[in-house]
Amino acid sequence: MSKEEAPAILQIEGREVKVSHPSKVYFPVAGVTKLDLVNYYLAVAPGALGGIRNRPLVLKRFVDGAEGQPFYQKRAPSNRPAWLRTVTLSFPSGRTAEELVVDDAAGLAWCTNLGNIELHPHAVRADDLDHPDELRVDLDPGPGVAWSDVRRVALEVKALLEDHGLVGWPKTSGSRGMHVNVRIHPRWGFDEVRRAALALSREIERRAPAIATSKWWKEERHGVFLDYNQNAKDRTTCSAYSVRPLKDARVSAPLRWDEVSTCEPSELTLFTMPARFRAIGDVHAGIDEAPGSLEGLLELSARDERAGLGDAPWPPHYRKMEGEAPRVAPSRARRAAPPGGANEGDATKTARRREAHPLIVIANSPKKDEALAGLERWKARHPEVAALLAVDDVLVDSMRGRSSTWTRVRVNLRNVPEETRPPQEKPDPDDDPTAAWRRSSR
Repeated sequence: MSKEEAPAILQIEGREVKVSHPSKVYFPVAGVTKLDLVNYYLAVAPGALGGIRNRPLVLKRFVDGAEGQPFYQKRAPSNRPAWLRTVTLSFPSGRTAEELVVDDAAGLAWCTNLGNIELHPHAVRADDLDHPDELRVDLDPGPGVAWSDVRRVALEVKALLEDHGLVGWPKTSGSRGMHVNVRIHPRWGFDEVRRAALALSREIERRAPAIATSKWWKEERHGVFLDYNQNAKDRTTCSAYSVRPLKDARVSAPLRWDEVSTCEPSELTLFTMPARFRAIGDVHAGIDEAPGSLEGLLELSARDERAGLGDAPWPPHYRKMEGEAPRVAPSRARRAAPPGGANEGDATKTARRREAHPLIVIANSPKKDEALAGLERWKARHPEVAALLAVDDVLVDSMRGRSSTWTRVRVNLRNVPEETRPPQEKPDPDDDPTAAWRRSSR
């Protein structure tokens, strides 16, 4: 039996942090170990702390490395150091959790030792948990959408923010998208901030209808989706300098606006960011000095409401909100007319809307590559159908449960003649971590 590897003991600003299994490989393709990951965060600590300091932090732990199955941990570990503080948050479900607050480099290293590859802070400060001080614009491109379109939408966001007296701070998401963070005065609650984000998303869709969408349901989207729901209470996104669990260890990298039109996410990795940080510093260092007001975006929201645009769907685990559109995907809308005397024409229209988005589930798996392999097997069984699918007919959803994540693959058969559409089969694989819980709850 081989002797267990001794931990690495780091002295960080007067605090001792133990890194267990320092040579454990976290990114096999890139050859990045746990100690490499810790050293990366220490190299960019002033910038990384700028995104999380004095904020409740959700841990997203990859104890088996970046290619393993992660889990979310809202509650702070009980065996934490005495010098790490916490704050108690309440959630829409009625539950509460004592979450970590990381203020220094030692705390950053300690969390990384737990397998916390990404940093997921809330949009509030620990001393005011009811009023966000950050509006988050999440640009999420659909399948096959070009990176150039993401850049163009980001620049539209910049212009719209400036029209309303706000300053946006762009960064790559570390995957295929881009984020724009906006510092705001902590005067508004979560619902108002989300309402402002929805108004922004709808206005960007009007300004760039060919490449941007505010539609919540994936089957209705095209181009780059502006995810307004990232501003709902209890939602977190990866912050600046977060390493993402991709094979090349790329980073959610802060940018200057003059870099947006030329940057390439694949060039901004754990290996290149420390040198960039040493050379130019934190390009988002001034974000706290540029808070703005939401009044302009809220007036835009009021204008939409006067024009008949109500609320848009919320995430599924939130209570039904007043004025919210029906929280059901168009593909699942009932064919029959609603009770209360709707006429035959209404029923026909409902049926046509439903037929426009005939969706079937292909695969569910905690591992994305296994879900995609299931998609390839389905295509091999139905080659004539697969040949008719457009790029955005394949919907790959990153699903998030209370403490687990998985990948769901669906196919929209809207481009397939109705008489040749294959029926819903048992998903292959069908490993949804929440299935047992949903069955028991029913």
